[in-house]
Amino acid sequence: MEAWVGADPLLGRIVVSADQIAARVEDLGRQITKDFLDRPPLLVGVLKGAFVFLADLARAIDLPLELDFMAVASYGTATKTSGVVRIVKDLDLDLTGRHVIVVEDIVDSGLTLSYLRKSLLARNPESLAICSLLLKTGQQRTNFDVDYVGFEIEPEFVVGYGLDLAERYRNLPDLRIYLGEEPE
Repeated sequence: MEAWVGADPLLGRIVVSADQIAARVEDLGRQITKDFLDRPPLLVGVLKGAFVFLADLARAIDLPLELDFMAVASYGTATKTSGVVRIVKDLDLDLTGRHVIVVEDIVDSGLTLSYLRKSLLARNPESLAICSLLLKTGQQRTNFDVDYVGFEIEPEFVVGYGLDLAERYRNLPDLRIYLGEEPE
């Protein structure tokens, strides 16, 4: 993989290395295990960006748990959120009375997650927590807490470890700055 990564002029510096990600995911898994010891959670992965993080996080949690997935659209092929959120794939499981952890790849403006949070709270879970791999500093336009944060990063567009641009770069093992222009 290094050959194509090094040859791609649109990939900039590494923001978070694969080793840093692995260590932090293990830490998050231990914390979630401790916090949910007597109440195994349902992890809700937000597709597509969170699928790699969710897979690693689920293996790092030492509890019986269930998984489900949602897909939402707010970016299209752009590097900035449109602010308009739509559910593309809804959950298969009922949330009533469950302890739910939404697993997200990145929180920047918070608009998508705010919409999801309201939608999921309306389904009567016992509790609802948010776990995001990345939190862009200073970008939030909504007011809610992210319970578990992997890394805080500067407001730059990053790709890798599940995060993409127009479906490219998800398979990078680390997180890198994307240097290209926003596609039209």
